[in-house]
Amino acid sequence: MSKSVSVAALGTPRIGPRRELKTALESFWAGKSDEKSLLDTAAGLRAANWARQKAQGITVIPSNDFSFYDQVLDTSVMVGAIPAIYGWKGGPVPLGTYFAMARGSQGAAGPHTSCGHAHHDHDHHHGVPAQEMTKWFDTNYHYMVPEFEAGQRFELASLKPVDEYREAKALGYETRPVLLGPVTFLKLGKAKDPNFAPLSLLGELLPVYVDVLRRLSANGAEWVQIDEPCLVLDLDEPTREALRRAYATIAHALPQLKLMLATYFGALCDNLDTAVALPVAGLHLDLVRAPEQLDAVLAKAPRGLVLSLGVVDGRNVWKTDLEKVLAKIEPVAARRGTDHVQIAPSCSMLHSPIDLELEANLDAEVKGWLAFAVQKMDELATLGRALAGGRESVKDKLAASTAAAAARRASPKVNDKAVAARMAQVTEAFARRKSGFADRAKLQRARFNLPAFPTTTIGSFPQTPEVRKARAAHDKGRLGHAEYEQFLREETARTVRWQEEIGLDVLVHGEFERNDMVQYFGEQLAGFAFTRHGWVQSYGSRCVRPPILYGDVSRPNPMTVAWWRYAQSLTKKPMKAMLTGPVTILNWSFVRDDIPRSQASRQIALAIRDEVLDLEKAGAAMIQIDEAALREGLSLRRGDWKRYLDWAVESFRICASGVADATQIHTHMCYSEFNQIIDAIAAMDADVISIETSRSKMELLEAFRSYQYPNEIGPGVYDIHSPRVPDVSEMTELLRLARQRLKDEQLWVNPDCGLKTRKWEEVRPALINMVEAARDLRAAAH
Repeated sequence: MSKSVSVAALGTPRIGPRRELKTALESFWAGKSDEKSLLDTAAGLRAANWARQKAQGITVIPSNDFSFYDQVLDTSVMVGAIPAIYGWKGGPVPLGTYFAMARGSQGAAGPHTSCGHAHHDHDHHHGVPAQEMTKWFDTNYHYMVPEFEAGQRFELASLKPVDEYREAKALGYETRPVLLGPVTFLKLGKAKDPNFAPLSLLGELLPVYVDVLRRLSANGAEWVQIDEPCLVLDLDEPTREALRRAYATIAHALPQLKLMLATYFGALCDNLDTAVALPVAGLHLDLVRAPEQLDAVLAKAPRGLVLSLGVVDGRNVWKTDLEKVLAKIEPVAARRGTDHVQIAPSCSMLHSPIDLELEANLDAEVKGWLAFAVQKMDELATLGRALAGGRESVKDKLAASTAAAAARRASPKVNDKAVAARMAQVTEAFARRKSGFADRAKLQRARFNLPAFPTTTIGSFPQTPEVRKARAAHDKGRLGHAEYEQFLREETARTVRWQEEIGLDVLVHGEFERNDMVQYFGEQLAGFAFTRHGWVQSYGSRCVRPPILYGDVSRPNPMTVAWWRYAQSLTKKPMKAMLTGPVTILNWSFVRDDIPRSQASRQIALAIRDEVLDLEKAGAAMIQIDEAALREGLSLRRGDWKRYLDWAVESFRICASGVADATQIHTHMCYSEFNQIIDAIAAMDADVISIETSRSKMELLEAFRSYQYPNEIGPGVYDIHSPRVPDVSEMTELLRLARQRLKDEQLWVNPDCGLKTRKWEEVRPALINMVEAARDLRAAAH
């Protein structure tokens, strides 16, 4: 072959190699920099992204993949789906309104603090809440949930896709703009009225999409990428008909514009016939998550359809076995012609760290197995050159790829015989508490003698600039270990005293020694590696560095016992011990792909079980094992749910079930549609579960009521993802709603999540209000 092959990127990381976007956003939010400075930083990051892709050999470069917060929020703003509470009256949407939708706002400043939100009722003095936030499919990325209502009107309110296409063109880059598809956008949204179907708004929405696409075409765009990841879900016939209607409308209005319809995170399966029949010029397939779909697509794809082959993993960090991939895609290129094939990552590389070359301290052997976004671009370009010019043209890179794959398979760092032997000893008894919940609850209530509606927090307290500065100094050797530990002890003691002063019933130590709820444990477990610059965006300015799980897992030494023992020595009140559960550690890591995920999860569970038993032995009577990410690992197809939930629940029970009946096991879960997995949550058999419910106005508790969930529940009454401080009446109202759904003896009172990312000036008044709300509730109940 001699003809060139298009090499595409579906999207790239936005945050910058040194998290420049995070710094700029937080400076702007704090009032330390102005809007122009933020816009200039954003423009610089976009220009650098485009230049980086071109230098790495990407020939189909995306635009409009950048966002200040989230691409779904960007789409809501683009089409004018802005709830009335934010005060938008038409015209360009101010950044203040955009960030109010994302983060909420405190006080009356700005045009976005008027009343009338569909879910809330606040006066001007208390600002506005953020929109609901949840996970993007089965990733650890969060999106802002669009809000819809009957009679919803849409209008073009942002020209961001057009502006960024023009911006790239002015810099000399011809790009393929990216839009979230209209059907997926509506499917991701919610309405207050549960009987209202957002998809019924498609007719109102499509003219705005046509307007945007027409403007892109008028400015020279030949291709536009439209992401419809809903095509990998279980779809009903009305949704398939909506897809047909949407793309027929666009094709009729803009016959000259070529659309690349992008699907990812799974297989098309029973949506294949719908997808290949849509009037689009190209179809992207995720062949990493679902390599088995290729043959079926080839059998049904029209001859002229350009197939974008997603063969480099956009969500994980392992090097691609290039020879193996070429064996799959060479026949496709030969059959369809290189002008009807594109090489691409499986999905946007938003979910990948940026550049492995920044990692100077990573173990050299492990580093040799990895590829971040920049390296993945090089892999894509190599595959493109191999298809165009033959394998001989890239033989050195192919040989290096094959050698790296072989070295990883053979490395003693990957396989531990002792772990394998212990796994073989696991029996069903490992996953069973000694007694049922009713019997355990009697013992626990007698042991703790807590008031009705006991108050607690989820675990972490603010990681202040002083805490971060001390950690950085310690990491760099400028602060000795003894001095650093003394600093942490003082922070812990101060926090314990303050919790006692405001009257919390069950305390936590604040977790000041922990950099991250997963990283902290991974650093002390065998089988994990860590980066310094391997950041990925979770939401807004929130970035995480997922651990890299490369080998068999074990726990060489206790990880939290000393800190728990110290914290408990400071108070007579119960001090919860805080752990991260095995499924969350797994789902929030870059996971090895050479063994089943279930096997890796059980290995982690055994390591956490050892820690639980050591904590109990040290005297811990309450142990919280967070499974914040349990639901996000759920398969996107309902038919696959049971397989995942069986091993996920078993993993939790393995680590939690070795304790005595009087030891109370807590867990915490974030952003879950609990009605979909309530059986599995019940099967976890935690004594107390705390959950996010404030943004949903306690709607998520409906699942627990209808199921008649017997165990105890702490529904969050304080949205920690927003800087605003809810008052006592707001929390009391949420608790009143909770009492309509649960028995009083089941209810705990707590925030939605940990308080690590908040500031003390926000946390102090919010928790004081929370304690006061619980007291009001006790008085009302008597």
